[in-house]
Amino acid sequence: MPPATAEASTVTESVRDRILRTARDLFYRDGIRAVGVDTVVAQSGVAKTSLYRWFPSKDALIAAVLEEEAKFRWERWDKNAALSDQEPRALLRSQLAGIVRFVTHRAYRGCPFMNVTAEFADPQHPARVVAMQVCDELRTRVGKLVKAIPGVRDPAALTDQIVLLIDGTMSAAHMQGAEGPQKHLITAADSLVDAQLR
Repeated sequence: MPPATAEASTVTESVRDRILRTARDLFYRDGIRAVGVDTVVAQSGVAKTSLYRWFPSKDALIAAVLEEEAKFRWERWDKNAALSDQEPRALLRSQLAGIVRFVTHRAYRGCPFMNVTAEFADPQHPARVVAMQVCDELRTRVGKLVKAIPGVRDPAALTDQIVLLIDGTMSAAHMQGAEGPQKHLITAADSLVDAQLR
């Protein structure tokens, strides 16, 4: 349990944050299985006992890292929505443009959630559970955008098609880098929407 006093809590919370930030960077850069707890301890500059105090196992640390990644992803999504034109198709395009920016960043090494599912096949692994929750949340969010577009005949099918495009964009950008087809995400989604409106 975290300490009771506010002062102690602030100190230990910064230790927790440092562990999470270090693990997040290392896991994303080198792969989760390739990075041991000792490496996280050495790179974060915290004692191993501190790490295990907050995260009783490497699996718990991995899941916590992914939960932080998910929080960051949805904060970015919500911020993008707040800054966007609220017309339904414009809002969908804006979110897709945000995804294109994300996958074309020079530090992009694939979707962290897809990466984790490639490393952990067990559907009950804590990290894979978080990854699947993110997948479900993406579908929910895209579905809300699609349902808001007037005249869409089959919102469920269109949602699945756009999520498939997003997943393909993330994978293609990881494999092909700047030369990948991610620049076509918005126009491909537009074509799918137009087909539903005919």
